[in-house]
Amino acid sequence: MNVLLGITGGIAAYKTPDLVRRLRERGAEVQIVMTASAEEFVTETALQAVSGRPIRSNLWDKEAEASMSHIELARWADVVLIAPATAEIMARLASGAAADLLTTLCLATNAPVLIAPAMNHVMWEKPAVQANRKTLEEHGVQILGPDHGSQACGETGAGRMLDPEKIAAIVCGPQLLAHQGEGLLAGKKVLVTAGPTREPIDPVRYISNRSSGKMGYAIASAAAAHGAKVVLVSGPVSLTEPSGMDVIQVMTAQEMYTATHENLENVDIFIAAAAVSDYRPAQASQHKIKKATEAMSLELIRSEDILASVAMLEDAPFTVGFAAETQKVREYALGKLAEKNMDMIVANRVGDDCGFDRDDNAVEVLWRDGGQKFESTAKTELAELIVQLVAERFQATRGAATQPQLTIVSSKE
Repeated sequence: MNVLLGITGGIAAYKTPDLVRRLRERGAEVQIVMTASAEEFVTETALQAVSGRPIRSNLWDKEAEASMSHIELARWADVVLIAPATAEIMARLASGAAADLLTTLCLATNAPVLIAPAMNHVMWEKPAVQANRKTLEEHGVQILGPDHGSQACGETGAGRMLDPEKIAAIVCGPQLLAHQGEGLLAGKKVLVTAGPTREPIDPVRYISNRSSGKMGYAIASAAAAHGAKVVLVSGPVSLTEPSGMDVIQVMTAQEMYTATHENLENVDIFIAAAAVSDYRPAQASQHKIKKATEAMSLELIRSEDILASVAMLEDAPFTVGFAAETQKVREYALGKLAEKNMDMIVANRVGDDCGFDRDDNAVEVLWRDGGQKFESTAKTELAELIVQLVAERFQATRGAATQPQLTIVSSKE
């Protein structure tokens, strides 16, 4: 793969030598094009050393442009990747400007264009930036991230550039095939639920759980990377909304149940990776409950079972459940597999040292006549492996159906 890497003037440019190294580890040839601002953050000497190619930065380079080199580069690229992508470069691309070599190349190429935004979280959330993001997506540009976390300015929020390893995995993985209408789930519609739910006790208190939503979000992104049209129903999480899919925000188990059933029409793949509260208060107080007694009791009632409600439909879809357990993980998972008449179940142990609030996980995927274990790995990579396996099992069992259905359902992260 020939990757034309555009580097713009953000502090995250210091990560680009590592990004180049990871792209080359995957067999890519990398040609770097820098903006003038990028040269303030990373040197041409370092980038040329890791890429093995002269760095281009000037549209008016007389020697290079004597042979219309910018057109040659535009044709050479299999993919154009801009990382980091600042608010400024997003505005230029959205408006179709060609003020420098990089933006000129983006207009002159037929290759897919991917950008990895990187900026302060306040800048990222500005309406103008979000409008440019939407415009770029409508024009076919793929947005990678941004990530959520601490930033160089000392603040925390959405705006970090994705890690170089994640970017390289996407660029050299199935994401580009999906963008071109290919991939294991091309043509499928996928509905995903992710994250926890919050069941109100009063206006300031609620019952919830420790799910971060990371596994569900990673599965949604992996499904989209394999060509699926994804709808994500998300509980309250501190994660950036993934691009390239419709996102529906909910709070309670009842809201998630309703949103799920309202969006089931024409769904081929239902991925409910949410940790839905099993019980909710029978009645929530309209006002804050005051501390008046030494003890108090709270009546809880069962929440509606989203997995069971989908599995019992007349035209039951291919269902995959998640079982998050603290003990007897395999035993309990197999029990759920049979009890709820699922096709597959993903079992994982959770606790203080694993599962929750982490970027990695280890699971065992089980079905009636087999299974496969996955050792601890990043949730983004694990999601890719799970989606591949589900697609394989789906094809083997439902591939010949006229209108195949696939459901991935998770009761816990």
